[in-house]
Amino acid sequence: MQKFKKTILTTAVTSLLGFGVAQSVNASQEVVDEISSQLQVNYKIVDNNANNNGVDCAALGADWASCNKVTISFKNKGSAIKSRDWAIYFDNIRMILKVNNDQFKITHITGDLHRLEPTEKFTGFEANQTTTIPIVGEYWQISQSDVMPRWYVTSSDAKAKVIANTDTDSDNLSAFVLPIGNQWKISLYDHNILMTPQNRFQHNADITMMDASLLRGQILPTPTKLTVGNEDITLGQQGVDLALNGLENESVEVLQNQFKQLNIPVGTEGFKIEGKIDKDNFDNGVNGAYKLNITQQGATIVGYDESGVFYGVQSILSLLSAKEPHKLATLTAEDQPRFEYRGIMLDTGRNFKTKQAVMQLLDTMSKYKMNKFHFHLSDDEGWRIEIPGLPELTTVGSQRCHDLNEQKCLLPQLGSGPDSNTNGSGYFTRNDYIEIVKYAKSRFIEVIPEIDMPAHARAAIMSMEARYNRLIAEGKSEEEASEYRLVDPTDTSNTTSVQFYNRQSYLNPCLDSSKKFANKIITEIAEMHKEAGQPISTWHFGGDEAKNIYFGNGYQDINASPKAEGKGLIDQSVEDHPWAKSQACQTFIKKGIVEDIEHLPSYFAVEVSKIIENSGINRMQAWQDGVKFAPSAKSFATKDVTVNFWDTLYWGGYDSASEWANKGYKVIISNPDYIYLDMPYEVNPNESGYYWAARFNDERKIFSFAPDNLPQNAETSFDRNGDEFEATGTMNWPGAYGLSAQIWTEDIRTDEKMAYMAFPRLLSVAERAWHKADWETDYKKGVKYKQGETHYVDQKKLLDDWNRFANLVGQRELSKLDLAKIDYRLPIPGAKLEKGKLIANIAFPGLTIEYSINGGKSWKQYKDPVAIKNRETVSIRSVSPNQKRASRVEQVK
Repeated sequence: MQKFKKTILTTAVTSLLGFGVAQSVNASQEVVDEISSQLQVNYKIVDNNANNNGVDCAALGADWASCNKVTISFKNKGSAIKSRDWAIYFDNIRMILKVNNDQFKITHITGDLHRLEPTEKFTGFEANQTTTIPIVGEYWQISQSDVMPRWYVTSSDAKAKVIANTDTDSDNLSAFVLPIGNQWKISLYDHNILMTPQNRFQHNADITMMDASLLRGQILPTPTKLTVGNEDITLGQQGVDLALNGLENESVEVLQNQFKQLNIPVGTEGFKIEGKIDKDNFDNGVNGAYKLNITQQGATIVGYDESGVFYGVQSILSLLSAKEPHKLATLTAEDQPRFEYRGIMLDTGRNFKTKQAVMQLLDTMSKYKMNKFHFHLSDDEGWRIEIPGLPELTTVGSQRCHDLNEQKCLLPQLGSGPDSNTNGSGYFTRNDYIEIVKYAKSRFIEVIPEIDMPAHARAAIMSMEARYNRLIAEGKSEEEASEYRLVDPTDTSNTTSVQFYNRQSYLNPCLDSSKKFANKIITEIAEMHKEAGQPISTWHFGGDEAKNIYFGNGYQDINASPKAEGKGLIDQSVEDHPWAKSQACQTFIKKGIVEDIEHLPSYFAVEVSKIIENSGINRMQAWQDGVKFAPSAKSFATKDVTVNFWDTLYWGGYDSASEWANKGYKVIISNPDYIYLDMPYEVNPNESGYYWAARFNDERKIFSFAPDNLPQNAETSFDRNGDEFEATGTMNWPGAYGLSAQIWTEDIRTDEKMAYMAFPRLLSVAERAWHKADWETDYKKGVKYKQGETHYVDQKKLLDDWNRFANLVGQRELSKLDLAKIDYRLPIPGAKLEKGKLIANIAFPGLTIEYSINGGKSWKQYKDPVAIKNRETVSIRSVSPNQKRASRVEQVK
């Protein structure tokens, strides 16, 4: 009986406790539901030059003593919220230095993730009232896209929810980000020109519409030699007959489909296009070279190799318009690529991109004769490829969600929100990856996989920590659980990465398990390539930014004497270089394996090169700073070492590129101030993109880039502040190995946005990678270039060449991108009101310009200057050739 009473009592207590927990959870969920539905966030950038307006940015520890002021507001549309049991998580790309409202505190969690919480002084969000929180952040915020979406609320054990007016994937964040207004400059020394309709009109003023007859026979990218005949050939209903000897069936099928995309039939009765391979036909042939002859009787292509035949057909496709009648000009061409490496890097680590988006990119690359796809498959924010035997890499490392322990996913970053159903999460299955490689191979594109290490490795590290914890919980031995562990548990180093992660962002190069992990990954991905029929010939090691940012030049120790002006004051005595307190790495130094801690990234690069070479891969590629402490390219086990050179030219990159070439590295020009396609198209706060290297990289700037004579660019472009800079090469320059554009995706959340950022800029990249223009000068050591002072570049030739290219894009190429269903960026027209008339122009002649005088309710096509009545508000936009999409709309003041 006593036992029975005890059981009843225990059951009652358990029930009461369970009821209490349920009540607590329900109460927490009510708070989350109220805040997420009732509060409206407003984010207002107040001052991007706070250091000049009363804020001691240096004392707050801001890099280069540069900080901004922002006001975060919460408008409560409902009843009062008094609970303090809540936290709002949000991603902020700028480190928050100060909160000027004692009712709240903001804590940096990791990366760009911050937590806003009430303090004991919190009095509540009053009904129908607005609460403001002024903050000071590092650097500046000059674009709407600097702000990240999906702010979310948590409370105890409740399910996290996104605040409604921040829930978007769109670039248009106007639902909670107030207009930037006059805060579009990064400093008082920013001399860039804001792209308004009037300034854009001036920018386009030297571009003229060319008659279609002047574009006959023009091929993109431009051939080495071209002679255009006087006759035209009209392709009839029978289309073309492809007889391409030497091409594999998969590549022939690619070309057939590209003709069909232009609505040109492929059969045995059409215009004959014959192709063959004949190396003896070329005196100094290179891979991709071809000779093309188009006559009334047919077209013949002689290729130096298979890719030469393929590119010859691409040149024929280039001649064709998207609309009937499909005409070909008679012509002869002799052509070969300028660079062996003509590539693009796509980052899928920051935000995942679908297999379909990757394939669309590859297909378009092939049309413009680009041949290297640098596939960035991992970063701090995500791991994107399935690896047999290491499931946590995808079950944890490819997912982002609100799990503070990070055992089932990584924490949210870059506006991905609390759930795993956004583009912050995702990965390529093994079969996906093999399919992508096959797709690239049939288009003569080499896939170069990159697994970034030793820095930018947080996704891998946290995945392997989850694996370690799982195996320990299963009773496995420490040795077995640690087989692929990437951190030294003794390491207590206090270090901060470029994107504000702690020591868990850096794979430990002193552990055998790190090398074993690298070997496992390389082996598995190499096997995928073999199955796809394209064995890996180049492995990208990554290697960039393995450093603590607080040892950067923009900071100084708080006790420094004397103190330099314009630098942030921090306590550098508590800062460490990566791995400084790792016992494993300290042992390395004691044994003389490395000279010091800072040499560890290059040491690890050498070690991984041995794994690469043992895997039968002859070339290693890396970001140049990843190998900076290696004496030369001969330090590595692989036959060749190529580097992506990514210094900005105006900060000395025009000369430092030569250092790498003279150390024996093959240099791939990858400069962010010209060919990073995540930089904005123009200087305008509504134009998204990061801008640490350049305020804009538009099609014209990229087209005008001289990749094999870097100092020349000082005569044709400006630095980040919009100022002239001087460039003189002081070393011998043996020439670039190639050119690569980059698409980093921190603020590129969707496939559509990726297409917007890539196209049509990639056409300019393809032109410079394939063809050396006659306005490009040869590199000469000791020659100084500076805009306004030197005149080595033939500006008329450059302008004429650009005008031809811009007309081809506007009158021909964009229609083809429409057919390929690519969401490319449409340029906003230039426009001005002069003497009562609207006058407009466009960067790509041939595009339709439209205007509205009723706020966009209806639109009219602009052809010639239009009379505008007093007080009428004029809006302008451009429209795609297929009339399905329009550019951003702007008003003409």
